[in-house]
Amino acid sequence: MYDFIKKNIYLIFLFIITLSVGFLTFLTFIDKGFIELSDQNLQFLLILNIALLFLLFIYIFLEIKKAIKNDIDRDGLKSNKKYITYFALFTFIPSLLISIFSLFLFSFALEKYFDKKVTTVVNNSYELAKDYVEEVRNKIQSEIVLIAFDTNKSKKFLNDNKNEYSRFLKTQRLIRRVDEIHIIDIDKRLLFSTLEDDQPYIPPVDKALNLVLDDDRPLKIINAPGNRSAAIMRLQNFDDRFLYVVKYLDKDISRYLNESQEAINFYYTVEEKSTGIKISFAIIYIIIVSLLLFISISIAIRFSSRFFRSINNLIFASTSIGEGNLDIKVPEVKTDKDLEILNKNFNLMIEKLKNQQEKLIINERHEAWGSLARKLAHEIKNPLTPIQLTIDRLKSKYSSQLSEKDKDKFKENLKIINNQIKQIEKLVNEFSDFARMPKPIFQKNDLAELIMENIKLLQELDISINIKFESNLPIINLESDKEQLSRVFLNLIKNSIESIQQKVQNDSNTNKKIDIELNDHDDHINLTIIDTGIGFENLKSNIKDILNPYFTTKKNGTGLGLSIVNKIINDHNGNIEFIPINDGAKIKIIFKK
Repeated sequence: MYDFIKKNIYLIFLFIITLSVGFLTFLTFIDKGFIELSDQNLQFLLILNIALLFLLFIYIFLEIKKAIKNDIDRDGLKSNKKYITYFALFTFIPSLLISIFSLFLFSFALEKYFDKKVTTVVNNSYELAKDYVEEVRNKIQSEIVLIAFDTNKSKKFLNDNKNEYSRFLKTQRLIRRVDEIHIIDIDKRLLFSTLEDDQPYIPPVDKALNLVLDDDRPLKIINAPGNRSAAIMRLQNFDDRFLYVVKYLDKDISRYLNESQEAINFYYTVEEKSTGIKISFAIIYIIIVSLLLFISISIAIRFSSRFFRSINNLIFASTSIGEGNLDIKVPEVKTDKDLEILNKNFNLMIEKLKNQQEKLIINERHEAWGSLARKLAHEIKNPLTPIQLTIDRLKSKYSSQLSEKDKDKFKENLKIINNQIKQIEKLVNEFSDFARMPKPIFQKNDLAELIMENIKLLQELDISINIKFESNLPIINLESDKEQLSRVFLNLIKNSIESIQQKVQNDSNTNKKIDIELNDHDDHINLTIIDTGIGFENLKSNIKDILNPYFTTKKNGTGLGLSIVNKIINDHNGNIEFIPINDGAKIKIIFKK
């Protein structure tokens, strides 16, 4: 998820801006946004919405095109595009149908919202609240006239006595059903009142007092603060005295009235801009659906590339295997667990096929060379005996007839011929050994002990060479043929010793050392031999040729030693690898259990 957000950060940023402008347009149409509701502002917002929406579509198209090119076209299967097309259509068609249905439903609901009955209810509720306030104000206007009449008539009785005034005004308040009665002077100072405490007293505005200075009629105060309705009137029988009466409205009536006013203003604003609201709603819906469609297509591409890339790799690998190329490998890509296991098993199958093919080739090659070796040994060995007998006859017959000087030369020549015959016999014996290589007899053998025996035997060849052996376990058993594996270890360690001796002839400062390491793992045994000899620097051809029969780099070698070693290792379900390193050579053998 994090990778998806990081990869599409610019698209998400553009989507948020486009969606925000869409909501701002919607709020402006209903006069609830911070932008003033005007035709010019609405026109600008609609143009901006269209431009951003067009830019969003282009960006989505380019991103999808790039994703298809990177993740699908590269893999080359038409089924990828087919499944992605289906996936996109299955997302787009329901989204389109839901969009049309939602827009129709929104339009229908908006039309019902402006139904005549709803309009009548909205208007009547506001008029009802307004009539209630007006009724209270009219009532207080009539009540103040009666209170003023009684006050003027009781001038002599009251006689500016505070107690009398208080009792008189409280009686009037109860009779007239008002909440506050005040008598104030021209400066709005409170002279007499029904209030026990003067603190809650709120004087009338100056404009209201000025209007009744020279007028005996009562004045309603429309803009009374809070939930209050008030009236003021000049007292005719008093000099510069005014009657100020207050009646409290219902505690929530002002709030209801204001809310009703706001609601009816909002109602008619929405009615007037209903077309624009529908357009802005459609834009918002298109923006959201576009992003959802892009996400669904991106998921489809990701799913398809993860799934079909593995299938494609398997198809390409199987095609290469069918053409005989076993060096192919299925790339290990991050995909579903089952497909990863399938890829891994396919690679293991290829590896096994390759190993089996190599073993088959090695066996066929050894059989061919073995057959040739038997014929050569037979053909070469047959004339050796007559040649040897002839030499003996020549020696006995002519030795006595030659002068002393010629006799020495004669014996020297016969000796050379005998040496060459022995060399040929040695070669014939090696041919015979190679041809008669028996099948291994498998028994449980300790490889660590077997290697140590050969090290002790070969150490006597050159005690100046330090041979170091390490093993991760004291006993490492393997079902094997003891004699054949002993021959392998003897041959390889001897080759390392000879390689070091050959290098010392050119460089007396050579560090003469052989490191042998044997490790037992869960499914295989690993043997590594590292020496500081000449390595493979004289091997100009492919290093794999070193295992071919009769291929040798030694002056007097037959080229059969490593070939026999390779055959024995293959017969023991193993493989050998020659690795060039600096200042020496490395041989790695793996026996699979």
